[in-house]
Amino acid sequence: MSVVVLGTGMHPWGKWGRPFLEYGVAAATAALGDAGVAWTDVQYVVGADTIRNGYPGFVSGAAYAQALGWSGARVASCYAACASGAQAVDIARTRILAGLCEVALVVGADSTPKGFFKPVGGDRPDDPDWLRFRLLGATNPGYFGLYARRRMALHGSTPADFAAVKVKNALAGSLNPMARYRRPVTAEEVMASPMVADPLRLMDICATSDGGAAVVLASEDYARRLGATDLVRVAAVSTVTPTFPSTVLELPNFATDSCAAVPPPERPFRAAIAHAAYEEAGLGPEDVSLAEVYDLSTALELDWMEDIGLCPPGEADKLLREGETGLGGRIPVNPSGGLASFGEAIPAQAIAQLCELVTQLRGRAGPRQVAGARVGLAANQGLFGHGSAIIVTTA
Repeated sequence: MSVVVLGTGMHPWGKWGRPFLEYGVAAATAALGDAGVAWTDVQYVVGADTIRNGYPGFVSGAAYAQALGWSGARVASCYAACASGAQAVDIARTRILAGLCEVALVVGADSTPKGFFKPVGGDRPDDPDWLRFRLLGATNPGYFGLYARRRMALHGSTPADFAAVKVKNALAGSLNPMARYRRPVTAEEVMASPMVADPLRLMDICATSDGGAAVVLASEDYARRLGATDLVRVAAVSTVTPTFPSTVLELPNFATDSCAAVPPPERPFRAAIAHAAYEEAGLGPEDVSLAEVYDLSTALELDWMEDIGLCPPGEADKLLREGETGLGGRIPVNPSGGLASFGEAIPAQAIAQLCELVTQLRGRAGPRQVAGARVGLAANQGLFGHGSAIIVTTA
């Protein structure tokens, strides 16, 4: 048995100031329409949680089921920070593979506050993330800046390289009707934007956004009975955790680094995320037609390119400069526009990555279409070692 994506749907990203349920229901309705499936036909609903949005956000599966209309469908809710959407997909896919249902709806949506994210839920002195903010003053942009400095020291990357990532992604985002920022930018504009966490400037760092995304998953048999075409198969979902010890600076868990006492793991964490997905799918980086990666900052996109195996360590800048990762290049990265163009709507973003992969493999991406797309990879990382990667292929 295999699992396919029968339909996708999104609510445009932005700062709309409305309840997250409104975005999720809009995305779910669009996905059901794309799939040609009635809400009452859905047997299982998985909600990716958003803990900023009150109790409904903590039980989002049931919240979406209620908002769409109680139908008796079984539900689940999950939270894994930025990997929430991928874990929700994994839960639904696993249930279908187990033969416990044939069609499932996965939804994620968020309504975010203004400014960069901060810990929610009050004082939590037993929470390393809270301690990172309070004791170290290491906000998310500061965290990203450390990664950028590390990349500059190890591989010779420059602020101009980081700006080039934003220019590439902004061009792709300008062609995506779901993106929040839909204007091409120049490197000069990026490098003239305010400094936030040296060497990263404001336009190097993704925003926080409202938005929603949803997919309808089904067994391939179910999809064939419906007469569906342009099917995209979910070939792998990886939800791995790090291997002790972590030998790369990985706030907030840097205190566990212990490579002097214990040999380092075979692969760094982010590389392990992608490798697990490749292994499950029986594919490799050489098979990938396009990738959606977790560009919380421009510098992090370059790291991810290497971690998922698109090039050896230290060569992502070269690939970028040669135009290989842009639209029309050999291996487009973030053809959706990435978080640079969307911003973070945390429980929705891994689902939105999957929506882009499916749109590309169906050949429906319009002016940002990747020619001959047959294999897509999406990767991101959630708090507390929640890794996630999804690989899809044409069916």
